[in-house]
Amino acid sequence: MEKKITTLFTDIGGVLLTNGWDRKARGEAAVLFNLDSVDLEERHHLTFDTYEVGKLTLDEYLERIVFFEERSFSYEDFKAFMFSKSQAYPEMIQLICELKKKYNLKVAVISNEGRELNQYRINTFKLNDFIDFFISSSFVHFRKPDADIFKVAIDISQSDLATSLYIDDRMLFVQIAESLGLTGIHHVDYEDTKAQLAAFGLSI
Repeated sequence: MEKKITTLFTDIGGVLLTNGWDRKARGEAAVLFNLDSVDLEERHHLTFDTYEVGKLTLDEYLERIVFFEERSFSYEDFKAFMFSKSQAYPEMIQLICELKKKYNLKVAVISNEGRELNQYRINTFKLNDFIDFFISSSFVHFRKPDADIFKVAIDISQSDLATSLYIDDRMLFVQIAESLGLTGIHHVDYEDTKAQLAAFGLSI
C-alpha cells in the first residue's frame, strides 16, 4: 500500500496566485507610465534575480529599472500598479485549504519572490491562514532553479520525501524537485491538478 501523503509543497505564482510582476505586467507598466519597454525589460533581467534573492529592496530594484532618471510619477504610484497585478486563483486556494483540513497536511511554499511583493501577497490573500512555511527566495537567499532552495524547504518542514508532493506550473522546477526525491505535479489548470492530487489519495 502506498504511503499516505503528509506534506504539500507548492509554488505561489501560477498556482495559487497570478505571477504578479511578469512580462505581461511589465509591458502594461511600460504603456501606462510611458517607459521604453525594451530598456525596462533589459534592466529588469539584469537586476531582478538580485531582488528575488533578497539582496535589494523593492525601492532599490525600482531605482535601477525605472527611477534612474526623473519621472512624473512616484515610487508609490509604480508600486501600487505592481501590487495590483497580483490576483488570486480562488479554486486552487480553496482546494489546498480543503485538502489540508481533511488530511491534516503540512503545506509549505517554495517560491521565487522579492520580499515586499511576497509580503504583500501573503497579507492580501491571507496565505498565512493555510500555509505553514514560506521558503521564499528573498528569505533564504536561494532561488529556483538552485536545488538548495528545495533542500532548505525539505529540512525546514522536516518532511519525509516519500510522503511529500511538489506542485509547480514550470516543468523545469518540477523536474529539479523530482531529482531530489520529491514527487512532482506539473500544474496546468485546476481540474488537472485536482485529478493528479486525487490519484495520490488526496481528494475532496
